[in-house]
Amino acid sequence: MARLFGTDGVRGEANSELKPELAYRLGRAATLYVGKRSEGKPKILIGRDTRISGEMFEAALMAGICSAGGHAISAGIIPTPAVAYLVKKNSLAAGIVISASHNPFYDNGIKFFGSDGYKLPDAVEDEIENIVHEIETDDKFARPTGTKTGEVEYRKDFHEDYINFVIGTTSERFDGMKIALDCANGAAYEVMPAVLKKLGAEVILMGDKPNGTNINDDCGSTHIENLRLEVLRKKADIGIAHDGDADRCLCIDEQGNLIDGDHILIMCAKLMMNAGKLPGNTVVTTVMANIGFRQAIESLGGRYEVTAVGDRYVLENMLKNGYTLGGEQSGHIIFSDYATTGDGLITALQVLTAMKKSGKTAAELNKMMTTFPQVLINVRVKNKEACQNSDAVKRSIVEGETELGSTGRILVRPSGTEPLIRVMAEGPDKMQLERICNKIAAEIEKVGQ
Repeated sequence: MARLFGTDGVRGEANSELKPELAYRLGRAATLYVGKRSEGKPKILIGRDTRISGEMFEAALMAGICSAGGHAISAGIIPTPAVAYLVKKNSLAAGIVISASHNPFYDNGIKFFGSDGYKLPDAVEDEIENIVHEIETDDKFARPTGTKTGEVEYRKDFHEDYINFVIGTTSERFDGMKIALDCANGAAYEVMPAVLKKLGAEVILMGDKPNGTNINDDCGSTHIENLRLEVLRKKADIGIAHDGDADRCLCIDEQGNLIDGDHILIMCAKLMMNAGKLPGNTVVTTVMANIGFRQAIESLGGRYEVTAVGDRYVLENMLKNGYTLGGEQSGHIIFSDYATTGDGLITALQVLTAMKKSGKTAAELNKMMTTFPQVLINVRVKNKEACQNSDAVKRSIVEGETELGSTGRILVRPSGTEPLIRVMAEGPDKMQLERICNKIAAEIEKVGQ
């Protein structure tokens, strides 16, 4: 039986692969699990993004929580990192986020945070999954009645609490700055404009009118071209883009150039090194980090550690070694002095803080790192395992690596959240990289269909 939990919770197409019946069982199972460790009714916070299926899954989760005698608290539409923060701050038993992050609106997902504000470790997810299967086959677990029946609470005030927390992560104000902001028609569409306006910025809003089906639709951090055009058209100082659940942030400088996660890490590393707040002068990154990132951090007198792709692996390294900055090229950045997970709003404020403290423009800070050409092809497949084990695919990878030699690298890996194999090549010659990637992708397509 395939594992229910992927690299970032349980995901699938809403009402198809991911049904409300499963959401009910997940809510019930999570409450039964945390209930063993709680006195009274365990309080579980639920937040969601703007997808049309979000309310359906919220209702199902609440029913599951209440059926097991839990106390479900709805924060409504709110960023993923807000749930992590609020769970820890209010000493709640757990948090649940209903979101498929950067995926299209028809997908959705359910992910959990523990009482400490961190995503659940694999072992705990496995225990919850085992309870889910027991509920599905023969639900003999208790169903409290009378005054012990579960209940539901709605907390719109949690939004203001989170806004104030985010504002407190910077000592700067941004009066006089013109900022183009793309909220991806997602979870940040109310809170991030409020944060920037309270800090004095002039905000040009985009992606702030969600309708249930336009989340991540030609907007946000995965479709950043419209933001680039808006920055140039309105002569903004910087553009900021979030993804659907706002745990990521990418930027556009005033000249229209992308500031990806690698560049953000360099800017923030410099800021933290100057303040003596970067332990070991070390940044944690992933295998996807650009070669230019490695050169830039070393030129600053810093160092880096590399993990597998995924914020949970970055965070694991940070916690183990006492590092305070880590992240991914995708814009998922973790500042462990402030947060227990990636927070796109905090990331944006740290970039703006770096601009203010350095007195430099976004473009000047962006030039601290030179990005080597990188080609990424996503190959949709039916069988990821067959692709990984194919001798023909392995041969095409070795041939590409031999051709690039020491001037570049190739990385082929399965997506943890989608039926894709990602083929990435990096080096000085983009046309060469495209040819190599296309050859590998063609072999994968033959095997994976």
